[in-house]
Amino acid sequence: MSNEKQMIAGLIERGRVAMNEIADYSQEQIDTLVRAIAWEIVKEENSEELAKLAVEESQLGNYQGKYVKLQKKVRGNLRDMLGEKSVGIIEEDEKRGLYKIAKPVGVIGALVPCTNPEATPVIKAMNAIKGKNAIVFAPHPRTKKTNTRIVEIMRDALRKYDAPEDLLIAIDQPSMELSSELMSQCDLVVATGGSGMVKAAYSSGTPAYGVGAGNAVVIVDETADLNDAAAKIMASKTFDFATSCSSENSIVVVESVYNELLEALQNVGGHLANAEEKTMIQNTLWVDGHLNRHVIAQPADKIAEMAKLKVKEGTSFLMVEEDGVGSDYPFSGEKMSVVLTVYKAENFDAAIDRVNEITGYQGSGHSCGLHTTDEERVKEIGLKTKTSRVMIRQPQCYGNSGNWDNGMPFTLTLGCGSWGGNISSENISYKHFINVTWVSKPIPEVIPTDEELFGHVMK
Repeated sequence: MSNEKQMIAGLIERGRVAMNEIADYSQEQIDTLVRAIAWEIVKEENSEELAKLAVEESQLGNYQGKYVKLQKKVRGNLRDMLGEKSVGIIEEDEKRGLYKIAKPVGVIGALVPCTNPEATPVIKAMNAIKGKNAIVFAPHPRTKKTNTRIVEIMRDALRKYDAPEDLLIAIDQPSMELSSELMSQCDLVVATGGSGMVKAAYSSGTPAYGVGAGNAVVIVDETADLNDAAAKIMASKTFDFATSCSSENSIVVVESVYNELLEALQNVGGHLANAEEKTMIQNTLWVDGHLNRHVIAQPADKIAEMAKLKVKEGTSFLMVEEDGVGSDYPFSGEKMSVVLTVYKAENFDAAIDRVNEITGYQGSGHSCGLHTTDEERVKEIGLKTKTSRVMIRQPQCYGNSGNWDNGMPFTLTLGCGSWGGNISSENISYKHFINVTWVSKPIPEVIPTDEELFGHVMK
């Protein structure tokens, strides 16, 4: 047995022992543990420490963005869980003679990205324990200290309530070999990160929840409040310097308001590149056909300096105009940076077509958005796009993963359905971390007549 195989086997066994210790916990006891974990993380001193450590270690994003994620996403996830059943009998249907019983899925293997190393493990830990599971975290090597510290804080919370700390286990010295072995030996993989990581999760032979690539596209039509749309696009595009896969990568603007919206975006900190500057930005963002890791989740002034671009003080994001989609037009893909691609569309129908074209190239199944006051168009974009989430008049990266002012479940793992090569198109929550046993009792026969079944097609 290899060292990696042996090490992971030991961690998995520790998790199983811990699960056995809470096998008889009530719903109230489980919810207390989830509350305790969340409280320790949102404590001011801990959130501040973790946000600073995540920025220092990853060199990605910014302190404020990571602090806000810890404060808001953890609280939101807890709000969504409280009062929800995840232990024992969770549903009774007397009419159909059914009982549904929740049971753990087992020891979960959690892959944690370096772009969001602060809140991701907390949300996954809460979801896991809500279903009486144990979870082992395999962080990106770049943010291993952040992961270890987060897990330490959460284990301390368990200890305060005499619960087994090994419900939560961190791999302190991560490697690709250890992550691969974890995916092979655990009972369920939850992979949040790049496409390579997700593909490895689905190839591991273990049931897995993965996420598709992000490349969010947002339409602004001629009925929109343009100043409101510009402010929300800016807020989302610049949040944590675009570490989120939900950050607007492109906007598609109806022609009649195109110039007016560009002016509004410049008024809130956007720099509109001319043709020469666009080339300079492109040569900075992509090196030898690959996204330059040195521009990912960096401030606009740093990217501008790298591109030898002069921008006004206070510039918070860069904009480039584009008219093509595909590999010959790299700005049409996901950029993970504060660079926004801008498309012009003749009308709303053409804008919908462009959204499907862009997400068909990259980001299938992930998300899109619309700034409009036409309620018929709200339905139309939902019906005509192949995305799992459509945000209406919202900052995309705030709304996709749950916000106080929408009904989306709080999460940091976004399923993209079969479009994105995922098993689920939902926001991944504790519901995905339980198995459900259906108990069926006999009921009086319910046999419909042929007339009820076949109706007007009978001849």
